[in-house]
Amino acid sequence: MNVELLVIPQCPGLDEAARLLRTALNDIGLAQTPFTVEVIDTDERARSRGFAGSPAFVVDGVDLFASAEAAGSMACRVYSTPDGLRNVPAVRDLRQALKEQAAKAAGSDRGHPRSHRPRGV
Repeated sequence: MNVELLVIPQCPGLDEAARLLRTALNDIGLAQTPFTVEVIDTDERARSRGFAGSPAFVVDGVDLFASAEAAGSMACRVYSTPDGLRNVPAVRDLRQALKEQAAKAAGSDRGHPRSHRPRGV
């Protein structure tokens, strides 16, 4: 699984988002799964990544909280949580989104046999 945290420069939610992502990965049994932080610093890069605002949680190229109307936005993102609007999602929502994406990834892996190298090669 390729897990990314996409942010704009000087994102005020970066530290909280990184802690939240690590917590959610740990909570669902993916404690050994690393993630990268990528700074989206141009409108062109935002458009090419379909970036919907900062912070964005992306797994295998899929924004876990995609919103078509905000794609390509170089701005802070707002998430609806039980505590009102915040700049990060609720941990339960992130856990659920990660689980769903991991299940999709696992399902697609089953359909593609892996090549194995003969021993000694």
